[in-house]
Amino acid sequence: MDTLLSRRGVCCLTAALGLSRPALAQAGSYPSRPVTLIVPYGAGSSTDILARVIARRMSADLGQPVIVENRAGAGGTLGSVAVARSAADGYTLVMGTISSHSINASMMANIPYQVMEDFSPISLVAYFPNVLAVSKDLPASTIPELAALTRRRGGMNFATGGVGSSGQLAGELLKARTGALMNHVPYREIGQAITDTMAGHVPIVIYQVPSLASNIQGGQIKAIAVLSPERTPLLPNTPTPGEQGVENFDATAWMGLFGPARLPPSIVASLRKVVAAAADDEALRAQLTQQGFTLVGSGPDEFRNFLQSDIAKWAEVVRMTGATID
Repeated sequence: MDTLLSRRGVCCLTAALGLSRPALAQAGSYPSRPVTLIVPYGAGSSTDILARVIARRMSADLGQPVIVENRAGAGGTLGSVAVARSAADGYTLVMGTISSHSINASMMANIPYQVMEDFSPISLVAYFPNVLAVSKDLPASTIPELAALTRRRGGMNFATGGVGSSGQLAGELLKARTGALMNHVPYREIGQAITDTMAGHVPIVIYQVPSLASNIQGGQIKAIAVLSPERTPLLPNTPTPGEQGVENFDATAWMGLFGPARLPPSIVASLRKVVAAAADDEALRAQLTQQGFTLVGSGPDEFRNFLQSDIAKWAEVVRMTGATID
């Protein structure tokens, strides 16, 4: 009886961890050793949160450990360039973002890679909106009130996850559209930015919903607007810019899986299959929706077309606002 119970316990635990799922890669094929997934941002960032969920799924489906490695710095370029310069064998990947693989192309004069030439796009993994939030005691609860307050005070600082981030460009776009007087303060670690906003040292923060939601829900900071065309289920009472008179404002962030250029098509297909399987998992989709993510799981050609369009979109915003990495 003890032996039977032990076997059942092991089976249940294995199933709960997702380890009983048949590996998508056959023995002797890719991958035959652990895969490194570089997150070009710090621990606790939205990219880090989702990358670790996807890495666990990849480990189970591929039959090899997928090890997440944080390499933060320079707006996501430090970790990204390491992958661009790695061997095209599928063992070093990067969870790229709207910042590292779209905005930086226009914001950085000496970016150390060309997105469309130095990477193999594998799959657009997920979308997630940015949110504009402030210190809880700041006397502003809407975008017009905040813009007016910044003018009365002669300018106020806003924190983001770094130079060239979607938060920075969202802030620059808000300035251009509302006349707000705001000065950009980039942080390497978003956790410190949140702490400083809670303490009132930096009164405004713009970052992705998954990382700020718990502090907003807990009342430590106050949400002003979800910077997307539609509200997010995670913050259902937070209005969009359009609901506050700022039309056609969209600073929705995204992340996608990339390998180095010239990654063999068979490896691209294997990796995309894993991401697509995750996106089709209803339980996982529901779990991540509650964390502020919308899974996508697109194919490489669709992802490549999306990248070209997104790079052009943010290049126009940079041109219009005059945003810089300084």
